[in-house]
Amino acid sequence: MREKNAWHLNGFVAVLLFLLLLAGGVVSLVRGVETEWPLIALAVVLLVLAIIILSSLVIVKPNEGKVVTFFGRYMGTIRSDGFWMIVPFSERKSISLRVRNFNSQKLKVNDAEGNPVEIAAVVVFRVTDTAKAMFDVDNYETFVEIQSETAIRHIAAKYPYDSFDEEMNGITLRGNADEVAAELLAELQQRLVVAGVEVLEARLTHLAYSPEIAGAMLQRQQALAIVSARRKVVEGAVGMVELALNQLQEKGIELDDERRAAMVNNLMVAIVSDRAATPVINAGTLYT
Repeated sequence: MREKNAWHLNGFVAVLLFLLLLAGGVVSLVRGVETEWPLIALAVVLLVLAIIILSSLVIVKPNEGKVVTFFGRYMGTIRSDGFWMIVPFSERKSISLRVRNFNSQKLKVNDAEGNPVEIAAVVVFRVTDTAKAMFDVDNYETFVEIQSETAIRHIAAKYPYDSFDEEMNGITLRGNADEVAAELLAELQQRLVVAGVEVLEARLTHLAYSPEIAGAMLQRQQALAIVSARRKVVEGAVGMVELALNQLQEKGIELDDERRAAMVNNLMVAIVSDRAATPVINAGTLYT
């Protein structure tokens, strides 16, 4: 079912017509009592028409839609705010067209690596098709909540919380927030189109390991950070040693293999060590 415009007329014109019919009915009734019954019948008809017009008046607020049904048949939707006359004796239901937020609860989900994580998101949406929102789903607000939590669980289970291998460049929940949000938005829009809802934005608001593994994962992250830092230090030390050997060679200072190995060992120990180097004076030679 798709939304369509309902027939409506300016309500003030309808009020004017109601007053004319009411006045005509009262006058006809008074004269009919004094003279003859046909005027009484006319008065009854005019008063009935006035009541029918009165039942067709409706007020539409800004950013609100009125879904009009007539004896179970969908007649259309009024989106224009104001005072209107619609089909008499019709049922009208209001649907908000405002932009709204849905804050999901903290959901406990296993990520792609099987680690339990806590995740939550905020979904910004609005109704774009009132007919679908009213007739294609039971309750579109509940539908949005359930489908949003389902999509969040699916995205969380699709990717790992974090990547502990620098050589892996895959998407992670913590490191690729924009990509995850974009995929969550696309999946939500696909799920909610049946309810006539447009998703404007979807963002993760909470992401953390579950309390039972948070301590272990923190230690793992700290260990990986230390290993990564050590790797950078070693790479820098190797570069400095290579530069020192090249400069000695450019200045004509030749070292045999044993002296070169001793120099490399001393420089690497001095640079890589996390403590200050203690100088030692060698009074002899490498060969004694």
